[in-house]
This record gives sequence, structure tokens and C-alpha cells, in this order.
Amino acid sequence: MAASIEHHQLPLPRIEGARLLIVVAPYYRQIAEHLVAGAQAAAAQAGAGVELVEVPGALEIPTAIALAASGGFYDGYVALGCVVRGETTHYDTVCNDSSRGLTLLGLQGHCIGNGILTVENIHQAEVRADPQGQNKGGGAAAAALHLIALKRRWNPA
Repeated sequence: MAASIEHHQLPLPRIEGARLLIVVAPYYRQIAEHLVAGAQAAAAQAGAGVELVEVPGALEIPTAIALAASGGFYDGYVALGCVVRGETTHYDTVCNDSSRGLTLLGLQGHCIGNGILTVENIHQAEVRADPQGQNKGGGAAAAALHLIALKRRWNPA
């Protein structure tokens, strides 16, 4: 039933010269590569430059973004990774705490697109990460770019 629901996407803003930091946890390398490809393509389409850094896991993504944000070099951040449900409650901790960390950074005024996939199995991750499919990496970059556009609108330099 959910497949019949049409999703609306805002047009990608054109933000020449915006600087995005993509922070990716490559635990599932192929999934991470697809997410990054989608994010890089969206950034290029919008006229934004990107830098890419890797961290060990999804829990480290908010910390890496906080460290980078303290330097003020980037306009926005794209958080990418994948957490697949396992046999223990560790999945819940990683999903909740990484999301909470990103939300708190966003509430501090940082422009963050959350592309950390939280899935039941690897097939779900493959579908969501595929740049020709659901393109969640591109969607996360688009979210960061939309927030940068709003921040510039409301806080002109």
C-alpha cells in the first residue's frame, strides 16, 4: 500500500559556493559508497562543494560534525551510514543516539541532512541507498542544502 503513495520533493536550491562536509560511516562499504555518490551528485547539481570524511560508525557521526562545526568552515553537513537490525538491542542504541545527536546539533543552528539508514535487513539498505532508486544520500544532501538556503535567507551575512 505504501508504494502507491506519491512522495513530493522540493526543487533543489541552487547555492553556489556552499560548502558541505559529508561524514560517512562505511561499515557497510557498498551501501556507504552509494549514499556518498547520491550526496555528491545532489551537491554538484546545487553548485555546492563537498569534502568527505570517514568515521568508524554511526555513533561517531554527530561528534565528527560537532568538531567540524567548531571551525566554522562548512555551511552544512551530510550524515551518512547504515545500521542494520541485529540480534541485540545495540541497534536501538545506535539508531536513537546518532539521531538524537544530529537533532541536537541541528537545534544549535547547524544545517544537517540525516542520511543514516536504519533498516531491518541489507536488502532494504540497498534499495534506499541506490542513487537510481530511493537515493537517500541525495535526499540527505538536499535536506542540508535546503537548510543552508533558509539560514542564508533568515541570517544574511
